[in-house]
Amino acid sequence: MDTQKLEQQLNDGNLAVRLMASSKLGALIKEGQLVRTASEEVNNHVHTTYSFSPYEPSAAAYAAWKAGLGIVGSIDHDSIGAAEEMLIASRNIGLASTVGFELRVSFLDTPLADRKLNNPDSKGIVYMCVHGVPKHQISAVTEFLRPVQLVRNERNKAQVEALQALVGRYGFDLDFERDVLPLSRFAQGGSVTERHILYAMANQCIDMFGKGEKLVGFLQKSLGLSLPNKVQSWLLDEHNPHYAYDLLGVFKSTFLPRFFIQPGRDECLDVRKVVDFSNSIGAIAAYAYLGDVAESVTGDKKAEQFEDSFLPELMDLLVDIKFPAITYMPPRNTKEQMLRLQALAKERGLMEISGVDINSSRQSMNCPQLLDPTARHLIDSAWALVAHEKLSSEQPELGLFHPLNPLAGKSLDQRLAFYASLGRRMDSRNPYAIIETFNKELS
Repeated sequence: MDTQKLEQQLNDGNLAVRLMASSKLGALIKEGQLVRTASEEVNNHVHTTYSFSPYEPSAAAYAAWKAGLGIVGSIDHDSIGAAEEMLIASRNIGLASTVGFELRVSFLDTPLADRKLNNPDSKGIVYMCVHGVPKHQISAVTEFLRPVQLVRNERNKAQVEALQALVGRYGFDLDFERDVLPLSRFAQGGSVTERHILYAMANQCIDMFGKGEKLVGFLQKSLGLSLPNKVQSWLLDEHNPHYAYDLLGVFKSTFLPRFFIQPGRDECLDVRKVVDFSNSIGAIAAYAYLGDVAESVTGDKKAEQFEDSFLPELMDLLVDIKFPAITYMPPRNTKEQMLRLQALAKERGLMEISGVDINSSRQSMNCPQLLDPTARHLIDSAWALVAHEKLSSEQPELGLFHPLNPLAGKSLDQRLAFYASLGRRMDSRNPYAIIETFNKELS
């Protein structure tokens, strides 16, 4: 069987083709014809084509398997459209999975309304994740997010018009319906983001100038852009497989601040409404900690202050709003920041969740920082998250934070340890059978 062809089919435009490919690759894995070097690493925050990413959900699951991960989690902006395919493809491949979504919410009616929290673009607007959505609640999430997607698209149209006003004189002809919307999975429940707009611009630029010297000359002479040496070498390479993504990155840093329109309250729902919804469906809402950036650990953030100067106040507010968890990305923070955050979370009984957002073809699925002693407990949390999602999909009161959970009287650490143990022993090809293990252990 042609493995390379099957891998290509994982990113096919047809869902049936993708799932067929994941099934065939899964059979090869099960038979031992495809092998990998497994690690302890996990990633709960992989974007798919349902927001912006080079990966269809099936391709994301397989890429995570190839990278040696034990768990893959799909997270998309304003969308849970990837969830069902991610769950099926991961089962086919034999990889543990979890699903959720990410969105911007309003803190404008909280005491921190005038602060820049974790959003570089907006004060009083916060990125948060909802992890571990039970399978039977996926349709409820789709309904909840649809109005947000529609409002966002009205802003997207206005942003495309603003961008076109900036670049039209250089030969660009950008139209939301014709050029941007087809790049998305909007018709299947996906969202449209600013990256889609910039990707459409990158595609038009390549169409106008081709790849290589002529395009680089246009960027430098006509647009007056200063390209870092590394980026310039990428764009001079006509065979660069990441070309459009690299060009998108150039346009993002240059043009996004000039056409970005601030989202309103109709798009950024009140944080309490979103957390209440998440809790009502048995999911786990998590505030996404960013932390002050002095010298960016990953090199993609400018020096800027975010939550660190008022972190205890923020954490108390999260508890008041009834967030059960926080999430953060070990590669983006210093050890000092993580240790402080961990101590504050432990004091307040907040679960810690990790994940490194993947939305570009240049990014690695791996996160070796998780293997550091300061972060290794996040691997256990990920396995507990998986167990929570599978168990609550079968029996809602088995959710980690459900008041009727048989283990509700135990401490959070005890519950997490028990659920992590269940998750690690789960059969990834038959994940919902975990409930039998739970009942046996409990009895």
